[in-house]
Amino acid sequence: MLRRARKSLLLASVALGAALATTATGAQAATPAPHRYVALGDSYASGAGVPSQSAGLCLRSDRNYGHLVAAALGPAAYRDVTCAAAKVAAVTRAQYDAFIRVNDPQIDAVTADTDLITLGIGGNDLGDSDIGIGDVIATCIAGAVVNPLGTPCTDVYRHGHWDWSSWSWQYGGDDLADRIDATGPRLADTVRTLRAKAPNARILLVGYPSVLPADGASCVLRQPLAPGDVPYLHGVLDRLNGMLRSTAAAVGATYVDTATPTRGHDVCSDDRWIEGALPGSPAVPFHPNATGERVMADAVLAALRP
Repeated sequence: MLRRARKSLLLASVALGAALATTATGAQAATPAPHRYVALGDSYASGAGVPSQSAGLCLRSDRNYGHLVAAALGPAAYRDVTCAAAKVAAVTRAQYDAFIRVNDPQIDAVTADTDLITLGIGGNDLGDSDIGIGDVIATCIAGAVVNPLGTPCTDVYRHGHWDWSSWSWQYGGDDLADRIDATGPRLADTVRTLRAKAPNARILLVGYPSVLPADGASCVLRQPLAPGDVPYLHGVLDRLNGMLRSTAAAVGATYVDTATPTRGHDVCSDDRWIEGALPGSPAVPFHPNATGERVMADAVLAALRP
């Protein structure tokens, strides 16, 4: 009886091992290793602040999502030329911060035999200065200092003002929405330029994670932002990701949604994958930590599967 049980257990183990081997082989076949993979993008792609860092002011991490994707896929060659503060123009032109050249044109890393490109970019085009989105964050934090119970950031970018004729608070245009809309065509042209240089490459536009919740109530006393501004800024990020999604569709690229898998782990949550103004784990403020980069890598890998 004991011998029969052992034999049955052995046969079951062999069957399970074969099934697992078949599954693993199928998974590898479903996502074949690229010949040459190039990672492009800004600080969210570079893993700014996540150890270990390299490339000077580009703040490039060896644990950013590009490195994690490369480790999972095992390409024959991998290049990471991501750089903090990069705008869309930095893909095709050298990047300068305060007149200092910090990165060559990212497209220089792309060759004719490149068959996989991830590009996470566009957020820094919301800012006017070399620090990109950083100047928007600084504006919103400064406004919260003087008007913590109001909507100072929203008022700046949506031109909030008191209208005496209607005796009510009114808004004009929306500067950040306009900048996002203007970035779309530039990004589309950039993707077309990448495709012309690497005609056989699969190009993935990687979206931004859930930096802020939809409701500002959860941010009270947690981040130096006026809670009343949080819904507006959440909407700006939604619009930015919407632009990336529509641009990807227009130019035949693949959009990678990283907002959904990071929802509930924003800067105001108890379990942060995006760090706030005072990071609890290594990362640049308002950027993904190591866990956030890993979740973003998982989203990229999922998008690569048929």
